[in-house]
Amino acid sequence: MMYENLKEKCKYICPVFAVIVGIFLIVLTVGKVVDIKNKVQPVGSQITFSGTGEIFAKPDLITTSFSILTQAKTVAEALSENTKKMNAVIDFMKSQGVAEKDLKTINFNIFPRYEYQRVEIQIYPFPPGKSVLVGYEVDQSLEVKIRDLTKVGHILQGGADAGANQVGDLSFTVDQADELKSQARKQAIDQAKAKAKELTSQLVVRLGRVVNFSESGGYPIFIGIAKESSQVGGGGAPQIQTGENKIEVTVSITYEIR
Repeated sequence: MMYENLKEKCKYICPVFAVIVGIFLIVLTVGKVVDIKNKVQPVGSQITFSGTGEIFAKPDLITTSFSILTQAKTVAEALSENTKKMNAVIDFMKSQGVAEKDLKTINFNIFPRYEYQRVEIQIYPFPPGKSVLVGYEVDQSLEVKIRDLTKVGHILQGGADAGANQVGDLSFTVDQADELKSQARKQAIDQAKAKAKELTSQLVVRLGRVVNFSESGGYPIFIGIAKESSQVGGGGAPQIQTGENKIEVTVSITYEIR
């Protein structure tokens, strides 16, 4: 009788158990397949290649500044004298063919001038002296862009002779720098693509879409020597060597691995 009951229960339980075991085996098999696939090709794999492009160009534009510092007992006197000298500098620049658009006032200040004077009687705890207003000074600077590079030395000398007592901050640039930057960028991209073609062949991988691109550089770097005379305002015009500018662009291209 007991055997019959056990046989009857097994009639219902065994099929259910068999189904459960089957499902477990299927899940286990699928999990192993997915795990193997992930090991062979990780999801989201990427690879990055970089390249650098360089363009060399001779500067065709020089920017410099002419400053005039004037001191006098009153503001009116200092301002009048400074204005007279600066107008002479501007007139000279225009006589050398410098356009109005290439002349720009970049600094103008009026300051009081104080001198520290000692006193005859020292009264403790006050210091043995005091600051006394002795006059004013006017400081004005003019930025000049020189496009005719054959006149650079003559313009620097003439500006000093016209009244500028500070000349400097020479900057050598290329007027059409954006066009040269575009050429350097193309070189950099071509170099990065060539690396990608070579390395993907060696690594036996296939590239997918570009997922990231970055760029740095593009600013002109002056490579040369500027030689000036030891004195401004005497001894002849300074000799200016323009050298070359290097425009360098570095790019990074990131691909998706298929």
